[in-house]
Amino acid sequence: MTKLTKGIVLETSDTTSAQHRVENPQPHPAFDQFVATISALRAPDGCPWDQAQTHASIAKNMIEEAYEAVDAIEQNDVAHLREELGDVLLQVVLQSQIAADAGEFTIDDVASDVNAKMIRRHPHVFGDAQAKHASDVLDLWDQVKLAEGATAKKPTGLLESVPSSFPALMQAQKLSRKAASAGFEWDSIADIWDKVGEEIAELKEAYEFAPKTAQGKVDVDAPAPAALQATGMSAHQAVQAVEMEFGDVLFSLVNVARRMGIDSESALRQCCMKFRSRWAYMEKMCAQQGKRIEDMSCVEQNQLWDEAKTLD
Repeated sequence: MTKLTKGIVLETSDTTSAQHRVENPQPHPAFDQFVATISALRAPDGCPWDQAQTHASIAKNMIEEAYEAVDAIEQNDVAHLREELGDVLLQVVLQSQIAADAGEFTIDDVASDVNAKMIRRHPHVFGDAQAKHASDVLDLWDQVKLAEGATAKKPTGLLESVPSSFPALMQAQKLSRKAASAGFEWDSIADIWDKVGEEIAELKEAYEFAPKTAQGKVDVDAPAPAALQATGMSAHQAVQAVEMEFGDVLFSLVNVARRMGIDSESALRQCCMKFRSRWAYMEKMCAQQGKRIEDMSCVEQNQLWDEAKTLD
């Protein structure tokens, strides 16, 4: 077993030790059969559609199936979750079979690699490191990932492993977490709140200079405030500045969430679910009165909203 500084295990020669732990799962014949089924579908006498697929042609399916699985989790729909996890697994196995047919890698390679990674990144279980709390585990995880990057054959930037295709909140939290693991971090959460206040002030200032419609929306074709001319910026630049400053506010709030131990993507998803639930209640109450929600006054809508809040 090779160790790095701080007791972090980078490599281990005993990747089978987990098989001897208590309550280890038994063999998985159904999984082996599933792999065989996908292989048969891709075989010369198999399915024309499956044979025609490439990594790129079904890439979006991976995202769609993952989101549907998350939705089942958030709905606490266990039966649906079982189905959706199967669909996610289908994407993994099919992509692996496409790779196997091209001589790139196999499903066994995928499983072996991720197994080694999990052992390597849990030195408190398979090594000598200590972790009493979940937050300690996350710190160890980040340290191991840093060590992996330092010993990689092809050096990569710290942030390159965060896909730019991630949802923005998720991407922001992963970027800031990686930067923090390298020491780019505020001393306290109070300092981050100060940064949030600073970014909000900059957003308000940028908004004041930007051209706006009568409804307050920034618009390059709206009349420009007199103050904008003094800045030397064009209307397009002024509107873009507002957007950038708003992004800075969101990014700083994501750092607050990270420091609090809150996943910002999950928090906002829960907020959206809550809004959906309250709105559905409002529509239901309107229907019972024979009305449409859009025909109700703002006062009436807010009364229904307050009623819906009591049901959370």
